[in-house]
Amino acid sequence: MRSAVLLMAAGGLVGCASQRPLPPVTGIVWQVDHATSDPVGQWDRLGARELLVQWMVVDDAVFLPGAPGHAAGQGPDWTRIASEPWATRVIVGLVGRSGEREARADVAGLALRSAELARRPMPVAVSGWYFPVEVDPSWQGAATLGPLLEDLPTPLWLSVYDRQNIGPEAFADWLETWVPRNVGILLQDGVGEHVRSPAVARAYFDAMEQRLGRERVGLIAEAFRPDGNGRFRSATAHELRGQLGHYQDVRLYLFDGPHYLSDAVVEQLVQQSD
Repeated sequence: MRSAVLLMAAGGLVGCASQRPLPPVTGIVWQVDHATSDPVGQWDRLGARELLVQWMVVDDAVFLPGAPGHAAGQGPDWTRIASEPWATRVIVGLVGRSGEREARADVAGLALRSAELARRPMPVAVSGWYFPVEVDPSWQGAATLGPLLEDLPTPLWLSVYDRQNIGPEAFADWLETWVPRNVGILLQDGVGEHVRSPAVARAYFDAMEQRLGRERVGLIAEAFRPDGNGRFRSATAHELRGQLGHYQDVRLYLFDGPHYLSDAVVEQLVQQSD
């Protein structure tokens, strides 16, 4: 999921949803890097039981023991992670690149390497797979991705976003034209980057659910905000409540736990829910 590029604001920001009940969280996204190779948190207090690992291999860093390439230092303690309540189930991200342009230019190669990686033993309880090449309507080659996904294991998930703001119905129509029917879609809500309001993000989700089916769609809520200096900070508990209050009855993931959801923020969210 993207966390390094600021976009122009489109639509309102978090509004009056701060009093809505906090929905249970399905899972936490983890964008694995050297700084967060040992994730620790209390995200299960929000309901999280599933961990979505964005990738096991990215660029020249390998986070899966025994996989070919340059091992990423000491690497994650997968035995400990697999025992955490928030990682009871794990969606395993495959092979990606940190740069969006580079990933899209090498999508066929990434799919081939991902298929090979998925055949290796995994140190966690695999509930699904994630192909870490993110898609939006500006990518004219998006339709070529469909056939490449046929060789990847299932259940398989992709993440999508709408930088062009083409609207919920048009976005759902576009997805239906090329996404294989056995592939699930996770919508990045865009709230953290101030691309759209939570209410509009929910409208996108509802259109996708109606067009693609409830079992094939989920939503990724961005748990960060611009810090005013071209980077990002953690969203506050108040900001998150106003955002998440719109996402009742949604397969909901938070991006991302290790980077942005500290124990202090989790505690504040839990206390406000009591």
